Amino acid sequence: MSSNYIGSRLLGLLVTIDGFLVVALGAFGAHGLKTLIAPEAMQTWHTGVRYQMFHVVALLACAFFASTCEAKPRAVFWALVAAALFVLGTLFFSGSLYLLALTQKSWLGMCVPVGGVFFLLGWASLTICLLRR
Repeated sequence: MSSNYIGSRLLGLLVTIDGFLVVALGAFGAHGLKTLIAPEAMQTWHTGVRYQMFHVVALLACAFFASTCEAKPRAVFWALVAAALFVLGTLFFSGSLYLLALTQKSWLGMCVPVGGVFFLLGWASLTICLLRR
C-alpha cells in the first residue's frame, strides 16, 4: 500500500469525524446552550459551527482529490497539506469561537484570525493540488 493510498483513506476518516463533530456541536448549541448563554454568545457559537461545516466540505474535497490523484504524488501531497491546514483552521477559528461563547474570555478572539489564515492557506494549497492534477 502506498502512502498516498493511506493518506487519502485517512482523509475520508477525518471528514466523517469532523462531520459528526460539527453536527453534534450544532445540536448542542441549538438545544443544550440556548438557555445557558446570551444571544450574542449563541451567535458566536453558530458562526463557529457554520465555518466548521464549510470546511467539512473542504475536507471532503481534499479526500476526493487525493483519492482520484493517487498516481500523482505531488497532487496528493497538496491535498494532504490543504486538509491539515483546514483542520488547524477549524481548531483555531471555530474552536476559539466555541470557547469564547462559553467563557466570554475576550482574548480568545485573537485566535480567530489565526484560524482564518489557516483556512486561506488551505484553500491556496487545494488550488495547488488541482493545478498538479
